[in-house]
Amino acid sequence: MYFKSIDLYVGHGSALYLKDVNLYAVLVCAVAAMVVGFVWYSPMLFARPWMRAMGIDPDDKTKMAEMQKGAGPSYGVSFVSALITALVLGKIIWIANVSSPLYGMKVAGAVWLGFVTTVQLTGVLFAKQKWALYLINTGYQLVCYLVMGVILAVWQ
Repeated sequence: MYFKSIDLYVGHGSALYLKDVNLYAVLVCAVAAMVVGFVWYSPMLFARPWMRAMGIDPDDKTKMAEMQKGAGPSYGVSFVSALITALVLGKIIWIANVSSPLYGMKVAGAVWLGFVTTVQLTGVLFAKQKWALYLINTGYQLVCYLVMGVILAVWQ
């Protein structure tokens, strides 16, 4: 089944495609980005350094409760953002005819280097964001992009 007006079709193995990108792979990428985020910003990795770089006292229970209380909408927007990222990255990987995990990571790494790091750098330069925050956030994005690159290259 193919809908030409929006390039939505069911391909081999009943996979659903939009603009030649497997939407199931996009969904898995978005979930993977959320899982990476939960681990990356958890107490076992970068929660405390990230909070300090944000100017938040990690031992302030009131502030922590306030942050957790309003986190739901942010997680929702973050998930939608990850869906968009995966869809666009999937299209780039498809255009580049990439089908191996290594090359998926290379393309994703190049996109991260060319777009994510440079855009995030403006926060350091003009908003006086701390370098620690830049490194933590762009490091998270790098891991997400690499994971997405593997998933999208392999699952087409």
